[in-house]
Amino acid sequence: MKVAILVDGGFYLKRAEYIWGIKSPEDRAYELISYCQRHLKTEHSKKDLYRIFYYDCMPSNKMVYHPFLKKNIDLKKTEVYKWSNSFFEELKSKRKVAIRRGELLEGTIGYIIKMDIVKKLCNKTLTIDDLKENDFKLDIKQKGVDTRICLDISSLAYKKQVDQIILIAGDSDFVPAAKHARREGIDFILDPMWHTIKSSLNEHIDGLQTKVSKPGSDKVKEDPLYKK
Repeated sequence: MKVAILVDGGFYLKRAEYIWGIKSPEDRAYELISYCQRHLKTEHSKKDLYRIFYYDCMPSNKMVYHPFLKKNIDLKKTEVYKWSNSFFEELKSKRKVAIRRGELLEGTIGYIIKMDIVKKLCNKTLTIDDLKENDFKLDIKQKGVDTRICLDISSLAYKKQVDQIILIAGDSDFVPAAKHARREGIDFILDPMWHTIKSSLNEHIDGLQTKVSKPGSDKVKEDPLYKK
């Protein structure tokens, strides 16, 4: 069985940090490949990897005004920028990995107050004078990532390049492409990494598979991919 694994990068990085903790770019890239390989190991059939497709945007290098610090922040000098570029370089060196880049909506980039802090402000359990720097987060919107995922699903299915598609993602934007793939005879598996998904998704996929123990269990700490 020939298998293509498609990874929503932004989703994976958030879930991986939640499950396995913060890691260096090198360790995170190695972890990603190792996690994908878990999907190829099965007792019932032999699976051969066609390719791992990784979808994400390059980090922004623009100047952004921070309303709390009251000054411009050069994103190119931040640790997030350095980490992201190093991570991409690590992925480039991995065999059978194809990187698909989306685009950032540069005009929408800015610092906003975190949602839990907004709730406290509305409930009047917190005042404007109580705000701190870490109560703000950088808000960056992407475009093109979901489109590229759907296009690749459709292309892989139409050209009969694989027998199975495994998508590591957490939303339902891919449903039309998944339905097309299934009509073409492709086995379509979703891995939400224990993220909550809509129950109606089961109608449009051939199965759910997550290759790590549920977060919070002791088994996660015993996982070789786990690192404090």
